[in-house]
Amino acid sequence: MADPKDQEEQEPTAAENTEDTNHDPHFEPIVSLPEQDVKTLEEDEEELFKMRAKLYRFASENDPPEWKERGTGDIKLLKHREKGTIRILMRRDRTLKICANHHLVPTMELKPNAGSDRAWVWNTLADYADECPKPELLAIRFLNAENAQKFRAKFDECKEEVRKSLEGTGDPDSANKVAEKLEELSVKDKASEGKKEEVKKETEKKEEEKKEVKAEEKN
Repeated sequence: MADPKDQEEQEPTAAENTEDTNHDPHFEPIVSLPEQDVKTLEEDEEELFKMRAKLYRFASENDPPEWKERGTGDIKLLKHREKGTIRILMRRDRTLKICANHHLVPTMELKPNAGSDRAWVWNTLADYADECPKPELLAIRFLNAENAQKFRAKFDECKEEVRKSLEGTGDPDSANKVAEKLEELSVKDKASEGKKEEVKKETEKKEEEKKEVKAEEKN
């Protein structure tokens, strides 16, 4: 049978263990850091459209070229309150890293992607997602056809608004200049494709000549 004195000695020990478990020390911070507002550069813009989607870019630098996923998140159409310009902005979920950031111009056209009723493709001369501006061929896919049509309707509406804004600035040639640049880019792409085709034909021709030489050596 346990000695009552031993039980009395054990009881305070259990209470001490409980106190240690519940002990929550508070330490004052050595340096106090004030709260700071993080600027997203969207403060001076009005949100005209916002919808969740998945974005892709055409990686022409790959061999062979292919579509690469760029991110999933909310695509926005934002209008600058003072300048009147409209840009397309999209950030990835969670990380909020920018995956699309370029101005919307009247010459941009949304085209169906592979016959899908919920995806669109368009070109931009200067996308700033990677900070340095560069031309991109982008594709976006929505949850359903209804959402895709809503985006197109707002996209076309914003194009018309930008066109009227350019005309109102007294510089009607602005849109034409952009169109010329797009056309120039398209011509360069076609020339590049033609050059590749020529190289391919030249390689095939050389292969045929080698086969003929081997056939003659055998005879």
